[in-house]
Amino acid sequence: MIEFLTPVSKTVLAHREVLPNGVLGKIIAVYSNTEELPALENVKFALLGVKENRNDVDFIGEEICFDEIRKSLYSLYPGNWPYRIIDLGDIEQGESVQDSHFAMKTVMEELLKKEIIPLLLCGSQDLAYSQYRSYDFLGNMVNITNIDSKFDLGDAEQPMTNKSFVGKIIVDKPYSLFNYSNIGYQSYFNSPEEIQLMEKLFFDGYRLGEVISDITLVEPVLRDSDMVFLDIGTIKSADLSYKNSRSPNGFDGREICAISRYAGISNKVTSFGVYELKDFKNSKSAAMLIAQIFWYFIEGFNFRVSDDDFSDETQYVIYKVPIEDDILIFKKSNKTGRWWIELPFFLNIDNKLKRETLLPCTYGDYLSACNQEIPERWMKARRKNEL
Repeated sequence: MIEFLTPVSKTVLAHREVLPNGVLGKIIAVYSNTEELPALENVKFALLGVKENRNDVDFIGEEICFDEIRKSLYSLYPGNWPYRIIDLGDIEQGESVQDSHFAMKTVMEELLKKEIIPLLLCGSQDLAYSQYRSYDFLGNMVNITNIDSKFDLGDAEQPMTNKSFVGKIIVDKPYSLFNYSNIGYQSYFNSPEEIQLMEKLFFDGYRLGEVISDITLVEPVLRDSDMVFLDIGTIKSADLSYKNSRSPNGFDGREICAISRYAGISNKVTSFGVYELKDFKNSKSAAMLIAQIFWYFIEGFNFRVSDDDFSDETQYVIYKVPIEDDILIFKKSNKTGRWWIELPFFLNIDNKLKRETLLPCTYGDYLSACNQEIPERWMKARRKNEL
């Protein structure tokens, strides 16, 4: 994979030299020599930049640079993390956009095979298609969470852009998408047709105001995700900088870092990408916020707990709730207090789904069931099975 990578810039390497001992910049193994990659043994996280933005609908030839983000990340002190982190440098623009996508998919596949979590710095969000396709070698169905003010469904019949990549994910073979969840959408940025399509496909959408009112709502969604896409446009302009965000509404810095931490805590998330990045040379506060988003993801990973061993009945408590013609079965972990709801209609399916037949949920879902309200995500999962 080294043939697709360019080393971290000399500017960042020079900045790294003057940093105090103990910060991430002194701990991260950095690809700085074109002849050889740092050893990948025992590495858990790999920072990777992809400088491709030509499928951005607003592309006017601007270049991407991740130097300020790297400088900000390198300057942070780590938590009590026992994990090796590596910075693999960048994938430069290929001769064509397809070349960039191929390079990204190839590098990601190699990392995933080694059980290394890619931390992606990316240009236009159509690159998320390659993040998704890098899981094809597993042969399993996957769940995606997109933290975005827009659904990005677009017109799958047209060439892919950063506003239509989800449509391509849905229709392109091999079909590997089981569920798509959007966190933070804003209705006025999405056409009625896209909103209707989300409902028709039984995908999950959480409005910005709904999440801000109770940010814990997103924890079960991320707990059930294999990969996460984060469009920085979902962060309000006052927190990201007005140059890099056009929306006065969105998540603030604390909220987006909390969501990132939930993604890190999830036992299923194996890649995390931040998209729509530009050159932050004149927006150092925005670069620092993005660095902190990655910091909180790693911090969340540090607190992962294996609490889903449902073969050991001593590890959980079962609650059965009669509702209409069904009996909903909830399971609560004795280790973490996290909740799941059983999906009995998936028990005998023999396909490439190969997932647990338990859907992460909240205590609130259990209370709603006790009040004879069927949890919406459970109902959507059932309807998908009936299609």
